[in-house]
Amino acid sequence: MENVGYKSQSASLTLRRSLCYVVLVLLAFISLFPFFILIINATRSHPQIQNGFSALPGVHFFKNLGNLISNKNIPIVRALLNSVYVSLMAAILTTYFSSMTAYGVYMYRFKGRGFAFKFILAVMMVPAQVSTLGFIRLITKIGLIDTLPALYIPSIAAPIVFFYLYQAMESTLPYSIVEAARVDGCNEFRTFNTIVLPMMKPSIAVQAIFAFVSSWNNYFTPALVISKKENKTIPILIAQLRSADYSKFDLGQVYMQICIAIIPLLIVYLIFSRSIIAGATAGGVKE
Repeated sequence: MENVGYKSQSASLTLRRSLCYVVLVLLAFISLFPFFILIINATRSHPQIQNGFSALPGVHFFKNLGNLISNKNIPIVRALLNSVYVSLMAAILTTYFSSMTAYGVYMYRFKGRGFAFKFILAVMMVPAQVSTLGFIRLITKIGLIDTLPALYIPSIAAPIVFFYLYQAMESTLPYSIVEAARVDGCNEFRTFNTIVLPMMKPSIAVQAIFAFVSSWNNYFTPALVISKKENKTIPILIAQLRSADYSKFDLGQVYMQICIAIIPLLIVYLIFSRSIIAGATAGGVKE
């Protein structure tokens, strides 16, 4: 009887595992299918795309790429460099200063500490669109209107990133390590850069990916701030290409531009995913 029960339990476990694999394969297919359509359409001409979906790639990949690069109204190379620069700066500033703020609120016991924490959380609840008018007036007065720094300098203040890193410090950063560094004569700035940041590397990597993707896909702020052609970013050019006259509208170029736009995102994820996996598998120091 025990042998029969064991076989029945083993068969049930195998069935459940098979169902899990089927569901995972289905979800993977659903997630990757839009990218498949994107790549296929990037290889087809405008009339072919209008005729409907096709699972077979076309032969117009390099023609679409050449038309996109040679389009004087769409400076794709300059926009790509602008988006990479702005997104990298936003990711660096967001993670560094948010982790520094979280470290200060978490590690120091000062008067008004609770109020500061609650105030930052309250700011997190305010939509960015509410402060748009004041933001435009501010960057106009300080001379940042129609410049790339206006797109990434505001990322220094990121309440959501602060809250996430604060929670991560509560679970992974013991007071004893910082106190030991102080006893050894290490100043606070060096302690933060050489001890705290390496310990927070997995959490910072996650937020860096989110910040990079958010800045890369941001259309609202660049559309308000940027007007010069040489300062435009990828989302603005995609919207500009889609809103072109019907006689000049080319779906092949649109899909090619979107295909180019997702390549840096994949590269950044592949680079930072190693840090995430390494941090998740490494053991943490507990108090």
